[in-house]
Amino acid sequence: MTPTAAETADAVRRGDVSAVAAVEAALHRITDRDPVIGAFQVVRTERALSEAARIDADPDRARLPLAGVPIAVKDNLPVAGEPMRIGSAATDPTPQAADHEVVRRLRSAGAVVVGLTRMPELGVFGATDSVFGLTRNPWNLERTPGGSSGGSAAGVAAAMVPAAHGNDGMGSIRIPAACCGLVGIKPGLGTVPADLGNGSWFDMAENGPLTTTVADAALLLSVMADRPELAAVAPSDAVAALRIAVSIKAPAPFTPVDPHFVAATRATGDLLAGLGHRVREAEPTYPTGTALAALARWFAGAEMDARLVVDRSQLEPRVARHATAGRIALRVRAVRPASRAAWQRTVEGFFADHDILVTPGLAQSPIAAKHWGEGRWLASVLANARYAPFAAPWNLAGWPAMVIPAGLHPNGMPLSVQLVGRPGTESVLLSVAAQLEQLRPWSRTAPTYA
Repeated sequence: MTPTAAETADAVRRGDVSAVAAVEAALHRITDRDPVIGAFQVVRTERALSEAARIDADPDRARLPLAGVPIAVKDNLPVAGEPMRIGSAATDPTPQAADHEVVRRLRSAGAVVVGLTRMPELGVFGATDSVFGLTRNPWNLERTPGGSSGGSAAGVAAAMVPAAHGNDGMGSIRIPAACCGLVGIKPGLGTVPADLGNGSWFDMAENGPLTTTVADAALLLSVMADRPELAAVAPSDAVAALRIAVSIKAPAPFTPVDPHFVAATRATGDLLAGLGHRVREAEPTYPTGTALAALARWFAGAEMDARLVVDRSQLEPRVARHATAGRIALRVRAVRPASRAAWQRTVEGFFADHDILVTPGLAQSPIAAKHWGEGRWLASVLANARYAPFAAPWNLAGWPAMVIPAGLHPNGMPLSVQLVGRPGTESVLLSVAAQLEQLRPWSRTAPTYA
């Protein structure tokens, strides 16, 4: 089993392993595995090894929380010296002049960016395919790793890297985490610098990590947020009893939830009750206006990002149509702060009686890995809405939410649950997730790549 990010950093800080050796091992795995998986858009072989050598030469490397950890960055965040294609032929291939603040923080902590990962065009959809290639799920090559951070998730699930960066505007960290059996956390609004595209999808999109363990998720989040205290996950016996709601109802109407995801969610509630938490089934109210508000931002966010490309004629037809719907949404002023505020008031009422909400991570197992971009726009919209409806409400709210594995489906794919908390409760979510990890350990990577 490949070491975790925390284990790698510990070994490099002690001098037991060099950063160069850790990065060489990751690059070897990428060379060996990525031709089948298709996770990487760019592999930074020479530059990554040069950066690793600088860490080995740093006399203060013992202070670096991510010393020598090879990581991947999603290809919609600027990495100095590399192009940022955002999954689109319509974008400018000129290398970026400077790092995004999140990349700067990761590098300052000692992480080495070994490559940039693939994503669907402009991050619009929940399966990862683009003009640059098709990304497959390491658990089953016929299924998608999710999206839009699907390349990052596939790279971690295939043990090419121990951890990766992703971002999440409608579930784009949590959906790939659920598809690939990983830990993925979307922090609350303002916890980590966003600055994504043209307005961060009206402040719905956040940067965060994809990892194989809760400890690694906490470690990377602490660096991205520049809050070292987030790395210290409370031990199980130190977590106070919480009021936990278990909900199996999909936020969208006419969306059936696979009974195995239902059972996994209820089993998670039983585990938490056994730890002394006060657990009950309770369903939040999902007003129709909330769904419409999220859809309006999804469409309009795509239009805002499309305004930054250099040649709109090169957009996939389905993405161009999505952006057209966004122009209409903007024209009729469908993106209103009041709709977000109304949803926040609704969930604040629900959370007056609960500390944590537990839902399924997905409604169905991952959809097919195929070139969805060659198909019809409506087919992509409906496929996304049907299999992954649980994430988007919490982007609209701006509240923290995370996904962790919760067993295996009879079809061999991972099951998962989502944990949601109030603003500022990232550490609580991580602590509860760590309790579940201890009680119900999971395979850190897809079995073929263990």
